[in-house]
Amino acid sequence: MSFLRPVIVASLCASTVAAAPPRVAVDAGHTLAEPGAISARGRSEFEFNRELAGQLAPALRSRGARVQEVNPAGTIGSLAARPEQARGSDFFISIHHDSINAEYLEWWDWDGEEMSHTTLKRGFGIFVSRRNPDPGTSLRCASAIGAALRRGGFAPTPWHGRKHQPADAENGVWYYDNLVVLHKATFPAVLFEAGVIKHRDEELELREADRQARMADALATGIAACLSVTRKSARE
Repeated sequence: MSFLRPVIVASLCASTVAAAPPRVAVDAGHTLAEPGAISARGRSEFEFNRELAGQLAPALRSRGARVQEVNPAGTIGSLAARPEQARGSDFFISIHHDSINAEYLEWWDWDGEEMSHTTLKRGFGIFVSRRNPDPGTSLRCASAIGAALRRGGFAPTPWHGRKHQPADAENGVWYYDNLVVLHKATFPAVLFEAGVIKHRDEELELREADRQARMADALATGIAACLSVTRKSARE
């Protein structure tokens, strides 16, 4: 009987490892020093990113995931440092908010200051890279996220089709192979554009705490569903 004991112990250890909850890295895009796009009313993209990332982390924890928050203070040193800080994660999502090229901008007066805005582009987008070491899982999770967002009443923008090849256009997923945070990651990764802060109406929607919470809930639902399927497949 003694020869069975190591086998039983090894089996129990393997079960413990398999049962460990997934670890998700949530990256707040841009920094205080390089805040990204500026909204139609003069607010920095980083502020939007930090708020949504701050909503997503507890939404994931409520589903049993472990969460690694990347760049919550906005002081990270480089793009490559983001996936490095997330080392050991099962999945990485970088939170961003979108803008539009200068030729599509108009001008308006906001609080006595001339600001740029657009009426042409709004909606979310999700990017994946074929240079990521696990592009299949990255795409599968991106599609699950996009589908969950659509079920939650959020609409993807078709605008990215002007520059990027579709990966799953119905669910708002596009290829962007050279994004550093995606191809430098050693785990499945996506970059999420929550909406267009240069769009005057969508900017206000993106600032609503209730809407942020609903979007975070949809993101967490998609991520949790994808990782559940991925981990189940790995065990079979």
